[in-house]
Order: sequence, then C-alpha cells, then structure tokens
Amino acid sequence: MSLLRKIFLFLLLLVIVLVAGLYYFLRGSLAQLDGQRSVGVSAPVELSRDDHGYLTVSAANRLDAARALGFAHAQDRFFQMDLLRRNAAGELSALVGPKALKLDKSRRIHRFRARAEAAFAGLSAEEKALLQAYTDGINKGLAALDARPFEYGLLRQPPKQWQPADSLLAVLSMYLDLQHGEGRDELAMGAIKEAVPADWYAFLMQHSADWDAAVDGSKPTPIPVPASPWPAQLGVAAKLACSDCGLRDSRDIGSNNWAVGGSLTDTGAAIVANDMHLGIRVPHTWYKAQLRWKQDGREVVMTGVTLPGMPAVVVGSNGKVAWGFTNSTCDWTDVIALKLDKTGTKYLSPTGEKPLKIFKERIEVAGGEAVEVEVKETEWGPVLAAPFDRYALRWVAYDKEGLNLRSMGLDGVGSVEEAQKMAVGVGIPAQNFMTADSQGHIGWTIIGSIPRRHYASDADMDTPQDWSTGANGWDGYFVLGDKLPKVYDPADARLWSANQRMVGGTELAMLGTGGYDLGARGQQIRDDLRARKHFKEADLYEIQLDDRALFMQRWKRLLLDEVLTGDFVARNGLADYRRAIETSADRASVDAVGYTWVRAFRDRVQEELLQPISSYLESKSLSQRDLKWAPETPVWALIQARRNDVLPTGNTWKQFFERAVLYSREKVLETTQGNPDNLRWGRQNLSAINHPLASAIPLLGRYLNMPETEFNGDRHMPRVQQPVHGQSERIVVSPGHEQNGIMVLPGGQSGNPISPYYRVDYADWANAKALPFLPGATEHKLTLMP
Repeated sequence: MSLLRKIFLFLLLLVIVLVAGLYYFLRGSLAQLDGQRSVGVSAPVELSRDDHGYLTVSAANRLDAARALGFAHAQDRFFQMDLLRRNAAGELSALVGPKALKLDKSRRIHRFRARAEAAFAGLSAEEKALLQAYTDGINKGLAALDARPFEYGLLRQPPKQWQPADSLLAVLSMYLDLQHGEGRDELAMGAIKEAVPADWYAFLMQHSADWDAAVDGSKPTPIPVPASPWPAQLGVAAKLACSDCGLRDSRDIGSNNWAVGGSLTDTGAAIVANDMHLGIRVPHTWYKAQLRWKQDGREVVMTGVTLPGMPAVVVGSNGKVAWGFTNSTCDWTDVIALKLDKTGTKYLSPTGEKPLKIFKERIEVAGGEAVEVEVKETEWGPVLAAPFDRYALRWVAYDKEGLNLRSMGLDGVGSVEEAQKMAVGVGIPAQNFMTADSQGHIGWTIIGSIPRRHYASDADMDTPQDWSTGANGWDGYFVLGDKLPKVYDPADARLWSANQRMVGGTELAMLGTGGYDLGARGQQIRDDLRARKHFKEADLYEIQLDDRALFMQRWKRLLLDEVLTGDFVARNGLADYRRAIETSADRASVDAVGYTWVRAFRDRVQEELLQPISSYLESKSLSQRDLKWAPETPVWALIQARRNDVLPTGNTWKQFFERAVLYSREKVLETTQGNPDNLRWGRQNLSAINHPLASAIPLLGRYLNMPETEFNGDRHMPRVQQPVHGQSERIVVSPGHEQNGIMVLPGGQSGNPISPYYRVDYADWANAKALPFLPGATEHKLTLMP
C-alpha cells in the first residue's frame, strides 16, 4: 500500500471518528420532547411544543412553572446560559482557555460573582425560592440529557452545575452588553473637554436639533459652529495617524418600540410593537415560551420571549398588559477622579482618608496555569485598570437596587398605570418601558433603578469628577412616590422610543446622558405612526420593516447637486456611479447599489473630518467610539459652514468631497472581487450569524451557522440590520387579543444542530414573514412528575 493511500485512509478514518463522536454528542444531548420525567415538581407539569418548538408550560403554581422552564432552558440552551454567567463573572478562560483571559481580566474588576451572591442573599424568601426552583429545574434538565451538550465535548470540559446566583449573573451579563460599564465614555468626554475650548466642546457634543424626536415634545437648541478657530490641540492631532478612525455612528446596542392607543384600533385595546437590537449569533438570545399557572384562584398566562438563565418572560403580554423594552441610553455610571496619597494605597473621601480595599481574584485557565488579578476598590466602586488607575467607577449594577427580581411583578399588573408603578426600582439594566393595556391605554417610563445624584453647580457629570468633598455623589435611588419621568395616554394616542432622548428639562437632568442615538430612527417611526389614523397589528409590523433611507437623503443631494458635477464625473468615469445614486439610494434594500455608494461616501467624510478627534483620543488610550455623542450633528453643521480650517491641509471643500468619493468608491470596489453584483447593498450587508465554536470544527463547522443571507435595512432607519447585529425579535401584540399578534425570532429554540428546532424561524425572520404570537397546536408533550 502506497504512503499516500495510507495517509488518505488515516485521514478518512479520522474524519469518520470525528463525525461519529460529534453525532454521539448531538444525538445524546437532544431535548426530551415526549413521555414523562421525574424532576421534583409538586404536581404534574406539561411541557408542550408546537411545530416550531414554541414551548408552553402548564403548571399548578409559580414555583413549578419556574422549575419546568429551567428544565427546558437547560435541555435546549445550557451552553448559551453558561456563556452568559461566565461572561459576567470573568470565568470564560476556565472553559475555553487562554484566548479569553484578556476579557476575563477586564470583567474581574467588577467582582460580579461576589456581587451576585450577595444580591441573592439579600432577596426575599419568596424570591429565593423562585430562583432555587428554577435552578433545580436547570440541573435536572442537564442531568436528564444522555450526553453533555456537544460544545463541552469539543472543549473537553464538563458542564458546571447551575447555582441560584448564576441567574443574577445572567442579568449582569446584560448590563455589560447594554451599559458597557468601563467608564471609557466619561474618560473620553473628559479628554476632549480638556483639549478644546468650551464653545467647541458644546458644539461637538450637542443633541441633534435636526433629528431629535423626544416624546415630551421638547426640542434642543442648535449650537452653531463657533466663530473661534478650529482648536489647536486638534490641529496637532490631525498630524497623527489613528489605527481606528471609524465612528460609533449609532447606538448599535439599542431597540425600537412604540404603542398606539385603543382609540386608533378596531378592538379598543392598545397595541405595542417591539424589536430589540442585539448581536445575533447561534443560538440567538431569546426563547419563546408561554407560562401558565394558578395563583390566588386565577390562571396567570405570560406569553413572549424569555432569556435562558432567568425564570421570567422578558417582553410580551400577560393578557391585560403588553410591554416592550428599548435600551434607555441614559447615564447609569459615573467616573470619579480619585485623590490618592503618595503611596497610591489610600484615597480621600468625604469622611477623610481611607485605604483602598484589595481583592485577589483567581482566574482558572483551561490548559494553563491559573492567573491572579488584583482588584482595588473604593467606597464608590472599583479602581479602573491602568492607565486609568487614578479613577474609580460608580455603576448601578454594583448596588442591590440594580439587581433584584421585581420585574417578576409583571405577571400581576392589570393596567398601564399599575405597570408604571411597578417599574420603579426594578433591578435590571434600565429600559424604556413601553406599555399597552386591554382598556386602550398606553404609556412610557423608565423601568429600572434611577440614582439620585447631587453635584456642584459647575460639575459636568458626563466627565470624571472629584467626589472627595461630598459636593458630587449619589444619594441612593428614587422610589415610588417621587416624581419620575413618564408619559401616560398622550393626546394623539401614539408613543415611540428608539434609544433617542425621550424627555428634556429637569427630567433629562435626572436621567442624564449615556450617549443617546441621533434620533433619525425614532423620528422616522414617529412620522410613520402619524401618517396613519388607524392600526392593526400588521400595520405596526410593516413599520418594523421600514428600510427607507430618509436619513441619507441630504447626503444623496449633496453628492448629486455639489460633488458629482459633469467635469468630475467625466474625468473619473463616474457616470454609472452617479446613475446608481440617482436611481437606487432611497432604500437600504438588497438590490440598491446607490445606497452602497452614498453610505460609503458619508462614512468617509465623517471619518476624515473627525480624524483629529480620533487621533487625539488614541493618544490618550481611548477611542472616538467611546464618546457620548452623535457625530452626524457637528459634521453636517461643519459642512454647511464650509470652514476651511477644519479641512485637511491644502484642500478646498470641493476637493475634499471629490477625494472622499474616489477613496470610498475604491474601498467598496476592493470588496467586490471584480464582481459588479457585489455592489448591491445585500452583498455588502451579508449575514454572518455563526455559532461561537463553528471555527473549531474542521469542514463541518459551517453547518452550525445560519444560512448566508442578504439583508435589507441598516442603521438610522426602523429596520436596523447589519451582518451580526439587528432585530433580535419582532413582536407586535395587543393584550387580550394575542391571537392576532406577531412574534418572529432569528433562529430556533434549540441549540442542538440536529434538532428540528435549530434553524426553524430563521428563514421567516430573514424574509420578513409574520409568525403567530401564540403557540400553535401541540406536536410534542412531556409531562414532568413529582
């Protein structure tokens, strides 16, 4: 036998063994769908699934419902749950090895494992019992699998049992996603404030007067381009290179929701729509469930999406009230400029000098030696990592008020008014809470804990401040009875939120600024709502799919009216370029070439005009992406003013724009590999929705991923969609009329790739097909027994 043949047979045998081993794990880790299983419930519980795997839990009481949901979550999604808790706790390295060590070190500064355990200890007996029941269900579900989930076989690690505090870590993982919590935003704001005169700082960091869409009708006053010269510090920075001049152009971790009152519907009940924007991966974030149990002689029915790791419906309906979330983008952190002694071991507080507390955090590393990290803490929160180790971080996520189970009260609210009262002091990352009830009422408020700040008259709480004198700080949290921001039954029976500024005046001062979205998305939703006088669920779903590029139209006009002149077009062979912009730049649709060109031109203009800011911040170990700003606002104002001193040396505005056209066009062409079809927006906005371990499996890994899909939509429009980020769910529902509702998710219920529920829903989500809000006819039924 030849050597080549032996090698071939060896490799073939290796592949067969690999495939057989993978199939063993996959087959053995499929969820049990039918029959009976003893899990310690107090009375039999039915787990029913329809043809999409949509779960219905029918239980005798709340604890059994939580235990059953935990069982199902573990059987379908345990690896996802494990990543959530490890992400927050800084324990990923113990599972995946040294590649996660840098992330784990950054997480350990928060000591979230200890904080979650302390928060659990402080819960009421009823709340503890709920988390314990859910935990017991998870561990029973994991143990009932014939094989550990396949990811653990690939990583050669055993799954670790769930603990009650791990559910609180899942919430803290969402804090990290939604609020970041590294303090870099205020550090960056402080760096720019020190570098430029006050008039330029106010101009650069202003809210958008053009696109703002606050629900209280308040309007920001536009701040004109300062008459003073372009700041000298930025002129110097313009000569520096930046490794990443890209802009954080929108609040990518955001969402849309809106509501219409009963006076605008057929039934007299209000309707709410919600699409939360998150990173989209395999499996996706949410898990569809209807939970049914008996309580005080009545049946409770909660329908919507759950987060594997928590025993609750996150967004949905209880039959009387329906609700949705968008990230509030208010200010939930503060950075404190410490006054340290000469040794760096003590800091000044309002009550005198205090020693820094020192904690040793041990990080286990799979396949390597454990690493110890030292964390220093003040009375306000941890000291930031070098080079920012003269600052400390204050964050809602560190307090018991920021981490509790009060959101479970959504199962009992019967009206928008009751829901708004319940929202005060809920321990989740604070959200815009949009509610609609069966009586036709709608409302908006913040659900979450709002810190009660006090600060000196000259303090800018968007930048690091000295708290050592007591002039600046937090005085606990607002409570029920305090006057808090809310809107109830507006006169036109329409409400909307899209991560934009929601209110002004004293209410804005209470909530602060966390880097609000520009507002174009919210404005387009508002105008879509005002364009109709009557609504059904399908009408609100249509708004979720609105990919009109209204925001881009002024950039299109700039190109056509001022830049793409006859001589410039002729000299550079841009006739097709101009024609595409004229004919296909009005929507971010998959076939639009003109949209690709306008978007690329705008990005290049912004990046080059703001390069001095990017370079300056990089010189301070920060990034332009850290800023709490909407760069479109100052950039467009500079374009209108045509100030030559803000341009790169030796350029006129015409030359600057022409160069931006040629550069952005060349960069796009480089992505097409010579195929003009790849200029279409759908090819530029191609999905990459992958399993985190797909790259670890030779040849077969790609089968773990969702199919490659061309996406409609983009930033700054209702249909937010990018290759790995976008609408993590689309829900439209009217409480009491759930049978008319819509719910679509970007993937299936199961995390097991040979399950029939692994990819189900993905094609419907990608193709904008509306699926029912309620579960369908039962196809499988598993009974959990005492």
